[in-house]
Amino acid sequence: MIEFFIPMKKIPTVTHQQKKVRVIRGKPQFYEPDELKETRAMFMELLAPYAPSEPMDGPLRLTTKWLFPRIKGTTNGQYKHTKPDTENLLKLPKDCMQELGFFVNDSRVASEITEKFWADTVGIYVRLENL
Repeated sequence: MIEFFIPMKKIPTVTHQQKKVRVIRGKPQFYEPDELKETRAMFMELLAPYAPSEPMDGPLRLTTKWLFPRIKGTTNGQYKHTKPDTENLLKLPKDCMQELGFFVNDSRVASEITEKFWADTVGIYVRLENL
């Protein structure tokens, strides 16, 4: 099992779905805008210290808890039910985790639990475990 918390000043809301497309000589070309590249680099840097020496294999459960800075009218630990969507939040860090060798392939993640909260302590809690 791997478990850690990454404290942050602000949760990045740039998502993997924000790739762009351009047409060159009649063929579509997909690319990452600068903001997405910067967010990917940030996740790679923040996740790297927690990468295992060997990738985990077999059925895995990935639990993430996204703690957003509280806004007026919210309480610490209150569920956040506004954008961004949980599946959009998770895609980029999950891709980075695969690239860093947390698991053999992201298809090994058989169970995902992703929650969003308003919180006094801002950051991302991650737990990866064998099922």
